Amino acid sequence: MTEQPDAAAGSPTNATPTAGTGRHGGTGRQSDGRGRCDYCRLPISGEPVSAERDGHRYTYCCGACREAAGDGEKVFTQFHGFRRVPTGVAPLDESLPQGIPRNSFVLLTDLAGTRTEAIQAELVWRALQRGEPAVFVSFLEPPMSVVQQFVTLDWNVLPYLESGQLQILDCFTYRLENRERMYERLNDWNGFLSEAAAEATTQVRDPTELGELHNRIDDVLEERGMEDRGIVVVDSLTEFGSLVQPVQAYDFLKDVRAEVCKSRFVPIYAGATVTGEHQGFPHDLNYMVDGIVELNLDEDLVEGSLLKQIRVRKMGGVLTLPKWTLYEYTAGEGIVTIERREGPPEGGESQEPVTGQQGGGQAGSGQRDGGQHGGGQQGSGTGMGGTGGTYGQGPPAGRPSGSDPIVDSPADEGDGGGAGEDGDDETG
Repeated sequence: MTEQPDAAAGSPTNATPTAGTGRHGGTGRQSDGRGRCDYCRLPISGEPVSAERDGHRYTYCCGACREAAGDGEKVFTQFHGFRRVPTGVAPLDESLPQGIPRNSFVLLTDLAGTRTEAIQAELVWRALQRGEPAVFVSFLEPPMSVVQQFVTLDWNVLPYLESGQLQILDCFTYRLENRERMYERLNDWNGFLSEAAAEATTQVRDPTELGELHNRIDDVLEERGMEDRGIVVVDSLTEFGSLVQPVQAYDFLKDVRAEVCKSRFVPIYAGATVTGEHQGFPHDLNYMVDGIVELNLDEDLVEGSLLKQIRVRKMGGVLTLPKWTLYEYTAGEGIVTIERREGPPEGGESQEPVTGQQGGGQAGSGQRDGGQHGGGQQGSGTGMGGTGGTYGQGPPAGRPSGSDPIVDSPADEGDGGGAGEDGDDETG
């Protein structure tokens, strides 16, 4: 809940009371005339409790609120229930118009090819842009590769690593017998990213020791002051579940959900590969998580093509619109939603064109795809707005479509992840 310091102890800042009035009406009166509590901002459902302070009269819903207002220096300026925040990811926010409760553990169930890592990167990026801290728990990638995920999308997280706003919990490099040899083999660019991420990285000596892993998570959140702010992203619960026994894994996640989500009010977004054939961990987490986001590949909409889909299956405590949305990712913009239309586009002959909207809500161009799909796959007769005629990543941020290609510097050769690769150097 949003709070503001008071100028004088016990005097609410969410109202401008008038001496002798019964209630201030801060956020509006109820139909029964009782209004809202001057402390918690909830509707007054029973007999109101009042108090006089500095010549003003304040009205509360119960004695506990009256005492808290008298003893404290803050009041709640508005009521949010479990405080909710938007994710910043366009199709998720469209399906969750009230936002996500901050005490949520959200499961991202995926299939190979749905680019779950890009969605996880965007969740972190949008939190950083809101000024919130973020912790990325990586079981699948070393820290430099985590940074590379952002760089590939044209999101520069280096300043956030330097300031400590973004922290990486490294649960990957423990498996390397000779870490020095890995660093010696890095090219200049990846070596630079590794050094840039070093100060913001906490290494877990052995993530199979769940007590150590639990302590590292708690320490990182405590150092960042992450209470009622920030997010935690876990790249793969499936990989985590392969390290320990299923019973241990379930108990650990229940503890983390209780201590991080329910106690600190910090949401966790955790990726997991869940299929009908796989009956091991984490196939039956549905009952204990607060939200489920499904990622799917549909092969029936356009013949010969796999189109990515996303849907919020459930989210506790808020309005949820569970609908499948087509999407793709583009550099600099993040997720791009696609609207399917029947019939040929204007001036075209395609039978099933698809037009798009960028994550920020801009209308797409609706052009047919005559270009390449991301890293070079042939298009499927679908179109996407915002990046020109190419399907997937467009020109890097700050460079207009149609300009000359960017030539990588020698330090970038062969790194496979810098901006300007995977279609970034194609003209629109």
